[in-house]
Amino acid sequence: MTYQETLDFIYARLPMFSRIGAAAIKNGLDNIRALCMALGDPQTRMRFIHVAGTNGKGSVSHMLASALQVQGYKTGLYTSPHLVDFRERVKINGKMISEQAIVDFVEKIQPVIEALQPSFFEITVALAFDHFAKEAADIAVIETGLGGRLDSTNIIQPELSVITNIGFDHVQLLGDTLAKIAAEKAGIIKAGVPVVIGETHPETASVFRDKATTEQASLSFADKVFHIENWSYQEEVLVAEVSRNAAIDHYRYELDLSGAYQIKNLLTVLEACRQLKLAGWALDDAAIAKGIAHTRKLSGLHGRWETIQRDPKIVLDVAHNEDGMRQVLNQLELVPYRKLHLVLGMVKDKDVDAVLALLPAAADYYFTNAALPRALPAAALADKAVARGLNGTVWPDVNAALDAAKEQAHADDLIVVCGSVFLVGEVKRD
Repeated sequence: MTYQETLDFIYARLPMFSRIGAAAIKNGLDNIRALCMALGDPQTRMRFIHVAGTNGKGSVSHMLASALQVQGYKTGLYTSPHLVDFRERVKINGKMISEQAIVDFVEKIQPVIEALQPSFFEITVALAFDHFAKEAADIAVIETGLGGRLDSTNIIQPELSVITNIGFDHVQLLGDTLAKIAAEKAGIIKAGVPVVIGETHPETASVFRDKATTEQASLSFADKVFHIENWSYQEEVLVAEVSRNAAIDHYRYELDLSGAYQIKNLLTVLEACRQLKLAGWALDDAAIAKGIAHTRKLSGLHGRWETIQRDPKIVLDVAHNEDGMRQVLNQLELVPYRKLHLVLGMVKDKDVDAVLALLPAAADYYFTNAALPRALPAAALADKAVARGLNGTVWPDVNAALDAAKEQAHADDLIVVCGSVFLVGEVKRD
């Protein structure tokens, strides 16, 4: 098969959760274990960091991988979903897996695929493990897809487990309280493996403590170890001064991921690096700082408060749930602009009403949808928005909506594209 034929095979036979939602999910770990067994269990020949959480896990994963890469480790990175290119999901030292490697993998494993009928996600996880093992990566950072306990990535035995935060997302699958969602995320905590929690929350802290105690795993909360003393923007670089346990000495970090919400992720990364050093990994402060400063460049992370044009300024952000949108709104308070234009599209299984309830009535809206069955049709989104006092126009795709926003916008205005990872992924970049 050619590369395109290979992708067509994967997409056609193995429905993606990102396209159709919960119907694509295969509960349990039997399929991924069987796939990996057919590959010689590559996950047993690797060292991993496992990252879960409602928001921020992609940014944290990329920052950690960048720091490890700068230190000199051959570093694998598995994330999902991809924005533009399927190969974004599997990288080593920031370089995407080759098209030929994907073709070879699918051809090798095709009889097993036909026998097991695994999910799209199970295939991509197995692909990542196989690629990292073949390429003899020193360590790989693995981002969970959904939840943790039953996520296909959860067959690994990591060096460190990281849970960024807990918020309301995928409640129909993970539970309708923060404690229930935390219990699913806590499923990545393994016996004797240190675990870092990014954000302390009164409804979830005890869930993590109880699970860590049961597994005899050391537990630390990043926001109890490190503190932001001050932060600022300097030419779209986020600059943060950090202290440890309110110590007198401050350490300065620059982030090319410039969204203010990255401050929380920074603390998570710093505590994860501290735990890796305690476990014997060589990871010096200079490498950590350099990796954090050049995450976008080294790891290829996009869509996190990403400026793609000026005059008017156009920003892409993959915020797609209530907590993520709150972070975008906090960011908007820090950015000067004359008028706000929001290009918005969401998927059906998110709490759309909760997100719309947060949005400012004063903005101009351009309602649209990504080209996938799971997307909420733009007209339906507009109807929900109008009911909440948010008015705008309806567009057939994100690029038509963005063109309309650019036509209406003054040079001093701000255009933000958000609401869906898939919507951001469809934006044409010059």
